[in-house]
Amino acid sequence: MMEKVQLVGAGPGDPDLITVKGLRAIQEAEVILYDRLISPELLDDAKPGAELIFCGKLPDHHHLQQETINYLLVKHAKAGKRVVRLKGGDPFVFGRGGEEAAFLAEHGVPFEIIPGITSGIAAPAYAGIPVTHRDHSASFAIVTGHRREGEKEDQKWAALANGIDTLAIYMGVKNLPYIQQRLIENGKSPQTPAALVHWGTTKAQRTVTGTLATIADIAQAEGVTNPSMIVIGEVVRLREKLRWFNEWEAETVLAVGAGQ
Repeated sequence: MMEKVQLVGAGPGDPDLITVKGLRAIQEAEVILYDRLISPELLDDAKPGAELIFCGKLPDHHHLQQETINYLLVKHAKAGKRVVRLKGGDPFVFGRGGEEAAFLAEHGVPFEIIPGITSGIAAPAYAGIPVTHRDHSASFAIVTGHRREGEKEDQKWAALANGIDTLAIYMGVKNLPYIQQRLIENGKSPQTPAALVHWGTTKAQRTVTGTLATIADIAQAEGVTNPSMIVIGEVVRLREKLRWFNEWEAETVLAVGAGQ
């Protein structure tokens, strides 16, 4: 009997943010195909003998091509194995979960989606930034930082600049100067507060803040790289009052570890 493949959201980095259902799937799996940004601690919960297959992706370098990942999901499922595809954040938020689910459906393999907490909400929360607030933000958008030129893109930038209170931008550090330029030229105030949350929800979390006009220069000066969540909106002002996660302690732990 063919088992259903479970596409599991591992959450944003803190292993404690995995859902109960997601953790159960990991514990029962015979094959786990996992991404780069999941917490390695989650794999400690895999049962003895489970096959662990790394599918991590770096910018411009994929350990396994997406076509290979799709093939392996179908292959192991049709061999009667309990297969988990463990993805950072949520499978359907910039995780190609929709593509993998479609491939499984096309090949007659049953599947189940187990949602996870996405970093566009969790990373700001750990930095003391609510993406919505009654006084500051009635709307927020989850946006990819990989954007291209074109007429349709121009329309999207105009909508993002003028129609959304809070922007949570994934995978955008490399394109931050371009993002900054397009938002400003489409009417977003250069003085709009902005933040970058690096390795959000993990012990390595670090947050830098500025304005839309200054955040690209600050990111470069501070050496902020991916993975980082970009947050743009008035809600960033609340960080000073709502910050609760001890980033200083986390940075101290890392510095001590580096010296050992």
